[in-house]
Amino acid sequence: MTDIWLASFAILAGFVGLIWSADRFVGGSAAMAKNFGIPKMVIGLTIVAFGTSAPEIVVSISAAIKQTGDLAVGNALGSNLANIGLVLGVTALISPLPIQRHILTQETPILLAVTAIAGYCLYDGKLTTAEGFLLLGSLIPVLTIMTLGKKGHPTEEEDDEIPQLETAKAAIWFASGLVLLILSAETLVWGAKEIALFFEVSPLIIGLTVIAIGTSLPELAASVVSALKGHHDIALGNIIGSNIFNLLAVLAVPGLVDSPQMGEEVFFRDYASMAGLTLFLVLAIALDYKLRANQNNAPASGDGYNQTHGRLGKRIGVLLLMAYAGYYLWLF
Repeated sequence: MTDIWLASFAILAGFVGLIWSADRFVGGSAAMAKNFGIPKMVIGLTIVAFGTSAPEIVVSISAAIKQTGDLAVGNALGSNLANIGLVLGVTALISPLPIQRHILTQETPILLAVTAIAGYCLYDGKLTTAEGFLLLGSLIPVLTIMTLGKKGHPTEEEDDEIPQLETAKAAIWFASGLVLLILSAETLVWGAKEIALFFEVSPLIIGLTVIAIGTSLPELAASVVSALKGHHDIALGNIIGSNIFNLLAVLAVPGLVDSPQMGEEVFFRDYASMAGLTLFLVLAIALDYKLRANQNNAPASGDGYNQTHGRLGKRIGVLLLMAYAGYYLWLF
């Protein structure tokens, strides 16, 4: 009983830490982007995405070393499901996110391609060392393509809510927020895992649910705070970048360390649900973008980097949350 109370306290402490650190983390990253003239989307796709994906990476390494590779695979797939269904769903309900054209023409096609590569690796129910190298080896060229795609684009409009911080102080905010984000997520996941183990839940289910949601809480906290402060490119770039990191880095770990054998439900239920939700998101924002462009009598072609015709609004947010809830009903 004492362990349950301790685990419950860890969950509460993790939530509190996430809320506070997300504000510092996003504030520091936005200030640095402004100081260095770096587009906030680039910050979201790289530094912020990697930082908030760190808990998944740590959990996957630990799980793979302990020869519970199915937990690590469940963590990667479940985190992507949570990022789209829960994080983007909640964020859209709180503050609708504008969709710029480059999201559809650059980032989301890459995410779909990476999702397809992950499906190829998981289709046979095995994740081999070669497939682990394939996933991890794709990370650098993918990030390079996305970053170079932003080269030459103008920076976003100035935002009065971006903290006016010197670079050194912004770096301290960023670093301290990142460290506390990771520690808070680890504390929360430990507590949730202890409670789940108390009820004798399988490692795969733990990875798909408790750990996936727990390690996605940094994305949820960072994206909600970013959206509320108007840093929409950080909020969207964070989710897209995090999902790419999860598939190319987190999913690669069990293949490189443990090479797990998995049941067919991992591909036909869990991967299929993740891929389907990813495709739904892309189609939904593409359709919304097209409709709004037509309503505004604005062309849906051309560079359009600073044009915003689409929106990830409350309606899509509700559908994402419903789809995520439906997956849980299927799971249990």
